[in-house]
Amino acid sequence: MQGKGVCCIFQPTDKATFTLGNIESFAESAKRNGWTGTSEIIKFCECIADKKISDLTGFKIGEPLYYLQRLHLMNDMPMILNHSYFRQDIAKGLTCDIAKSSVYNYLENILNINIISSKRIVTVEHATELDEKYLDLGDYNCLAVVSSQTFDSNGIMFEYTESRHHPKYFRFQDNAVRKK
Repeated sequence: MQGKGVCCIFQPTDKATFTLGNIESFAESAKRNGWTGTSEIIKFCECIADKKISDLTGFKIGEPLYYLQRLHLMNDMPMILNHSYFRQDIAKGLTCDIAKSSVYNYLENILNINIISSKRIVTVEHATELDEKYLDLGDYNCLAVVSSQTFDSNGIMFEYTESRHHPKYFRFQDNAVRKK
């Protein structure tokens, strides 16, 4: 504030910081944190949204989708296990190689999709067998889960992702402002 001086509120951390207020790919997040980010594809397939998938994601029953399981590592530490669904008609031509580097880079720079907004829910859930297999949870039995429905500039939901974060490295940061 003018005339009040400056107060530095920065606090360094050894955890990667993810944001809730911005839409950022894993590659972008790793770069911003100064870490080396890599992704491994566990599963990549085409599927059709049935009632179970529709109830989970919000996609219509019968919608052709790509399903991805990706393990994201920062500085070779397994941090996030993603389960993602992408509409095939929007993410045309998506492949394992593309998913390994950056789906968002492909969507924005090759397919010219404008990614506009994402509705997110953050929960804490018990770890599954898959989480334990890939995330090296040690003594942890729960993890942070961020479920996202992401929309393009036409208001069409093209992605549903459930990001399952290792609790040791989990840190979300947001700057909140109180309005009167």
